[in-house]
Amino acid sequence: MSKEIAAHFETIDPVVASIVAISTPYATIGGDHGSAFEVLARSIANQQISGLVARKIIERLMALHDGKFPTPAQLAADTPEALRAVGFSFAKIAALKDLAAHYLDGRIPDDATLAALDDETIIERCSAVRGIGRWTVQMLLMFHFSRHDVLPVDDFGVRHGFRLAYGLKGMPRPKALLAYGERWKPYRSAAAWYMWRAIELHREGRLPKRAGRMPRVEIEPPKAPKKVGKAGKVVNKPAARSAGKTRSKIKAKVMPKAKAKATTLRPKLKRTRQVSRRVPRKSK
Repeated sequence: MSKEIAAHFETIDPVVASIVAISTPYATIGGDHGSAFEVLARSIANQQISGLVARKIIERLMALHDGKFPTPAQLAADTPEALRAVGFSFAKIAALKDLAAHYLDGRIPDDATLAALDDETIIERCSAVRGIGRWTVQMLLMFHFSRHDVLPVDDFGVRHGFRLAYGLKGMPRPKALLAYGERWKPYRSAAAWYMWRAIELHREGRLPKRAGRMPRVEIEPPKAPKKVGKAGKVVNKPAARSAGKTRSKIKAKVMPKAKAKATTLRPKLKRTRQVSRRVPRKSK
């Protein structure tokens, strides 16, 4: 397999081929953690917490079931109080219960039936579960079902590795990366693997220089750097607020001048001295 992949990239993409030549060989770990149900449940447990904390929570969950990972029926029977005591948040308890319900009513079948489905069907069925997204199911396809043609374009590591390997000035947009990755078929999983390896090679200072021209791939515009004050607070203010203050300053400074100017344009009336119309008497 590794020789076939190396020959494939040598033919269609010299950048990936240069990474293949000096990095860890591509490998997928089929059937990790027993079943797809366990993989998805563990992914829910790992969300937004460290790996160490997640492992401790899983160990406590397995302790409730004689040291074994619970089945969908057992997880559905666990009370929210018991799962809360293990360490799961209310949101994760709801997601785990929803996952168990999808397996119990057949919306997600067993591994043998699931493996016979195509990638998009598996993604559609599994991502319908609360708390499980497209990226999670793509990792399931790559590392549990050993699918070799999956390209997780929303993965930050894949996009960052692509930027480093191809010398782009910014992060590629997911849609642009998906379009560029068409040439990698039927080994897009391997291409994603080597984009992850590109980051490691860059850190070690061993990432090969790009061969040929920079690809025409749409990138995301750079974000404006935030100005930080002495106290560590962000100085930048919202545009609407600053615009409002600017308008108020203009009113305060310009309006009095405008009024003063308007008064100067008024016609000045000359004061005339009143003359008496009495006829003086003649002296005798």
